[in-house]
Amino acid sequence: MKVLPFKIPKPENVTLYVQHYKGENFYEKLHQHKEIQISVVLKGEGTYIIGDCVGDFKPNDIFVLGENLPHVFKRDTAFEYEAEMVSVFFSKGSYGEGFFNLPEFEHFQYFFNNSVLGYKVISSKKDISLLLSKIHNLTKYEQFKSFLEVLNLISEADKRKLSSLINLKKYAGDEGKRMSDIFQYSMENFHKEVTLHDVANIANMTPNAFCRYFKQRTNKTFVNFLIDIRIGNACKLLAKNNDLSVTEISYKSGFNNLANFNRKFKAIKGITPTEYRKKH
Repeated sequence: MKVLPFKIPKPENVTLYVQHYKGENFYEKLHQHKEIQISVVLKGEGTYIIGDCVGDFKPNDIFVLGENLPHVFKRDTAFEYEAEMVSVFFSKGSYGEGFFNLPEFEHFQYFFNNSVLGYKVISSKKDISLLLSKIHNLTKYEQFKSFLEVLNLISEADKRKLSSLINLKKYAGDEGKRMSDIFQYSMENFHKEVTLHDVANIANMTPNAFCRYFKQRTNKTFVNFLIDIRIGNACKLLAKNNDLSVTEISYKSGFNNLANFNRKFKAIKGITPTEYRKKH
């Protein structure tokens, strides 16, 4: 099993690596890499973890992930049969150390400075998605032109910061495997009862030691992390499945108490589950 860190499989002489993925699932292990990543989701819905942020993704979502920012995209098999994503990988020094410091690219500095914690693009999505969705079919020169236009559009677009992890670190060896196993177990079992004892066993730790370990590395408690995953799943079900009642959705998302579900949902989303369903 591959674990953190993850090496992008690109040839040595490639400055901009373009990946077009189409299949059943994305790479579903928590991982990080030295390259900056820009991705557009073309098909598939599911849950992402980026740094300490848990959320849901859907077609036409655009993400910017900074160097060594841990992340994973897990497709929800209940909604679509296929996943498709186009990503570009690069570093600020890909075209020479001073290239992006040229006066012509001064407005790109916001892009690079804020990529560290990752963000989701909110505006200009149609134009950016169109450029990214076609970039893998272009010549190297045309890819370069499209890439600069993508950077330009993203630099000027509205964005939402994702992670709040200030002290990013490279995970390797046993620690990388441990964090990957914890995240994968959580994403596969959130709809069941998950105890601290269960997940501490996955990490090969005592519950108290695990709680400290997880909080130090993710900036949140494991309980709150699990609640974020559960609320994210509930949001998808509320928006997609009108046949299920709010009570049924709460149980399918791992809550065993409707009042607790309603309270946690409103605390995170700012509205009740019923209000969320009406808006989506």
